Amino acid sequence: MSAVFDNNIKQNQHLEVHDVLKWLEQDEMVDAENAHMLRTLAIGAEYRKKNPLEVIADRNWVNLQTEKILTLDFLTRWLAERVEMPFVRIDPLKVEVAEVTEVMSYAYAARYNVLPIKVEGSSITVATAQPFERDWEMELSRIHNKEFKLVIASPDDIRRLLLEFYTIAKSVHGAKTSSDMGGGNIQNLEQLMELGRSGKLDANDQHVVNIVDWLFQYAFDQRASDIHMEPRREMCPVRFRIDGVLQEVYQIPSAVMKAVTSRIKIIGRMDVAEKRRPQDGRLKTRTEDGKEVELRLSTMPTAFGEKLVMRIFDPDVLVKNFTQLGFSKKDNAIWQSMIEQPHGIILVTGPTGSGKTTTLYSTLKLLAKPEVNVCSIEDPIELVEPTFNQMQVQKNIDLTFASGVRTLLRQDPDIIMIGEIRDQETADVAIQAALTGHLVLSTLHTNDAPSAVTRMLDIGVPPYLIQSSVLGIMAQRLVRTLCPHCKEKAEISDQAWQELVQPWKAEKPNHVYKPVGCLECRDTGYQGRKGIYEMFKFSKETRAMITHECDIHDMRRQAIKDGLQPLRLSGANKVARGETTVEEVLRVAPPPLEI
Repeated sequence: MSAVFDNNIKQNQHLEVHDVLKWLEQDEMVDAENAHMLRTLAIGAEYRKKNPLEVIADRNWVNLQTEKILTLDFLTRWLAERVEMPFVRIDPLKVEVAEVTEVMSYAYAARYNVLPIKVEGSSITVATAQPFERDWEMELSRIHNKEFKLVIASPDDIRRLLLEFYTIAKSVHGAKTSSDMGGGNIQNLEQLMELGRSGKLDANDQHVVNIVDWLFQYAFDQRASDIHMEPRREMCPVRFRIDGVLQEVYQIPSAVMKAVTSRIKIIGRMDVAEKRRPQDGRLKTRTEDGKEVELRLSTMPTAFGEKLVMRIFDPDVLVKNFTQLGFSKKDNAIWQSMIEQPHGIILVTGPTGSGKTTTLYSTLKLLAKPEVNVCSIEDPIELVEPTFNQMQVQKNIDLTFASGVRTLLRQDPDIIMIGEIRDQETADVAIQAALTGHLVLSTLHTNDAPSAVTRMLDIGVPPYLIQSSVLGIMAQRLVRTLCPHCKEKAEISDQAWQELVQPWKAEKPNHVYKPVGCLECRDTGYQGRKGIYEMFKFSKETRAMITHECDIHDMRRQAIKDGLQPLRLSGANKVARGETTVEEVLRVAPPPLEI
């Protein structure tokens, strides 16, 4: 498309609805009758307040060229190409909010509906949806002595992020001003720690309350699973874990970070005065659409103050079935055959953040029928679920996993979930529970399923007890899934496929899919995560191999003969089905071990 600029647009420097309609008609995208009707309506005051792209997008017209709806996203891209300017979809996670909000005041930016998105040494990038409206540019160029680069962005994104960025910047600035009035500059570690103890900035200060509210809502909007608040000497980063990857979202001054941490500790019913030892807490809040969300809090003392990590639990997780979690038909059949047993131990293994808790909660939710008593002992209780009975480890009163299981055994349970088997005492009571007619589910930290056997032996569990009590072991990881709205077909080389499936044989698919990036996935190409699983159901042969001299490689070979599908092979199946990528599976799944 070539840019078509009318003289009156250059003079007025404001794009009107009739200008955009004229271009759309020239490009044969809209019906002339519809365009004429909208020109008549657009004279009204309510239409003049909105950006012309939004006015047209609200009509939900069909593009005559492609027979697809003329969405605001499409119209913004089209306009950028029409006026020969770069199109940008603003990712708030990549914007240095503190820097860009210093470029111009909120009132000035809102007046022209422009948003600075990047500040560099000699230039400032500004997003706009009015490419010819540049009255502001000359004045600001003199103030900053920098070149302004204009890019086209969605008017809705500009308006929404404009309010969000300037609101949080104002709150942080206000909180910092309150702190400076009370505390002065911090030059060394000792003074920094003293400020944290004296609490110069009130945790109930309205600016601090606003920052915390924004932080939670922002995390929910970005689909974060964890919020990390990390104290540093001057500026403290706030990071979100999104689809398993940490991304920095903001830098907060040190004194403000301490007040924000204190505010969160207060609403999480934690000891605000105690900053020298780790603490755990939890709180419940609501999203903008009214959905309850639970957060688990954990603090840790560091050189510059308390580090706070908040794990966000989505209650919708428990509504998901095993297929939605990522189980294949074969995985589901093996898992169901294990959890339907009346007694025995089932172990789930994997590193922190691999989805073990989600799998166990979903399983207990399925098993928790009215005629069954389901109990758990956890450290801490990660998600409160009313369909079963949950008890939390409290070491200060000697309520450990082992003593908790002994208590549960006197509560007439049918199914017991133990948060983690960490030592021989816990392993012994778990096995005793299994041998006395209970189904026990628990977790271990090992790289793959067969390694859990050697881990149990290392803890000190006798081989004959493992043989008689353990039903099976499942290892798992979480891989990011490709965004269904923008993924595209791609070729895969023999070398890349072989690197994924070696040393096993698996038929290479004709094509795979690659990440692209769109509005739905924030230009990452990925949206959400699913599990890849390694199911190790004990057979007679594997049970016979469990001895003090047990060879893990022989056991792994036997498990594969019995049908075990290693994690990488499980991931390869998801690659072949177009759910994820080779790179993603290689990132999370352990390398192939000797077989």
